[in-house]
Amino acid sequence: MYPIVAIVGRPNVGKSALFNRLVGQRLAIVEDVPGVTRDRLYAVAEWLGRRFTLVDTGGIEAGVDLRAAATDELARIRANARRQAEAAAREADVVIFVVDGREGYNPLDDEVALILRRAQRRVVFAANKVESPSARQATTAEFARLGFGEPVGVSAIHGEGTGDLLDAVVAHLPAEGEELDEDELAIAIVGQPNVGKSSLLNALVGQERAIVSAVPGTTRDAVDEVVERGGRRLRLIDTAGIRRHVDKRDPIEYYSSLRSLAAISRSGIVLLLIDAMKGILAQDRRLAGIAIEERKALILVVNKWDLALEQGGYGQGELTEILHQQLGFASYTPVVFLSALTKRGLGKLLPTIDRVAGNLRRRVPTAQLNETLREAMLAHPPPPLKGRRLKVFYASQPYDNPPGFALVANDPELVHFSYERFLENVIRQHFDFEGVPITLHFRERSGAEAS
Repeated sequence: MYPIVAIVGRPNVGKSALFNRLVGQRLAIVEDVPGVTRDRLYAVAEWLGRRFTLVDTGGIEAGVDLRAAATDELARIRANARRQAEAAAREADVVIFVVDGREGYNPLDDEVALILRRAQRRVVFAANKVESPSARQATTAEFARLGFGEPVGVSAIHGEGTGDLLDAVVAHLPAEGEELDEDELAIAIVGQPNVGKSSLLNALVGQERAIVSAVPGTTRDAVDEVVERGGRRLRLIDTAGIRRHVDKRDPIEYYSSLRSLAAISRSGIVLLLIDAMKGILAQDRRLAGIAIEERKALILVVNKWDLALEQGGYGQGELTEILHQQLGFASYTPVVFLSALTKRGLGKLLPTIDRVAGNLRRRVPTAQLNETLREAMLAHPPPPLKGRRLKVFYASQPYDNPPGFALVANDPELVHFSYERFLENVIRQHFDFEGVPITLHFRERSGAEAS
């Protein structure tokens, strides 16, 4: 999983603006009012070839009365923001401690500094709202009393100094983990709390590796287990359940969800467990969407199938059709029915994983690809757009794992999303890409290709 970098500081020092600047998107709401950011916000950032999960936090305030939080709404919000920021300091691999370089030292900065010293985390010290070299020099001596050395002067609004700040962050990141062996396949087991993820891990491993409990939330962190199956090495990643609305009073639960999403990012195949007694829920659709957005192969695993059989109802064929209708954007995914606890149906899962893993690396011969697309476009020509019609001159597959196709066309802007979906379905119908996302890249023909 990616290292976690948390941005902490007192209210109104510009943490959210800095967060937006570092991730290159406007994800956090930025207002000149203290306390706007009350919940943590995260995004994956990259610098110098290193990826890390950046976390925005609410401001740490002094004098928060935890007893008043039980009855006073504002006190509760402030207490929650403080608890979450403290959790960020404890759980993060690196902390960016932000102070206000324009306003200067504030006694509340001491409160934040004390929390960071107790957390004993790697700290990158940053003074925000520093727009000039002279202001940058002035902040050095003023904040020396906090004990974190010379701050990196930045201006989150104008972007000045953020490159130096990211350099410092990358320098403090823990060493990169071992690269996955080419023969090793990383599989993330995800799903809602109490759906049977740890039971499935234990069944695949063949021993009691993960703690299994009927109480939701037993698994807090992602757990890796490497096993050998059929000559292939599988890295199984058990994760904590991801809820739609994370309990803001429980910072551990927030980070469990964060690490689960990170587990999806570093996997090749995602096993999405669905409770056979409940069917597809909104959160299941969200998780499937995340896996597809991350370009991961996806397998739907319907767990507790033995309990569903006892109550009667749909057969596997009918339920597969229903699941594909409910997940229209992922109707290409295989569905496996099993009981992780009794291991009934488990023998179908590993062959499905092998098949999908092979599809991830599948290469379509260029001649076959072009012939297939040409016949499909002749039978179903693209609709004209503004008096012009799309023409595809040539197609190839430059990428695999996951597969990506390049289509050279007269004008990529003539590609309607519905026709792009049609061409994707044509490729799926003629070549086996079950469980695997595929991408079509349209580009205009260059002068050299036209001659």
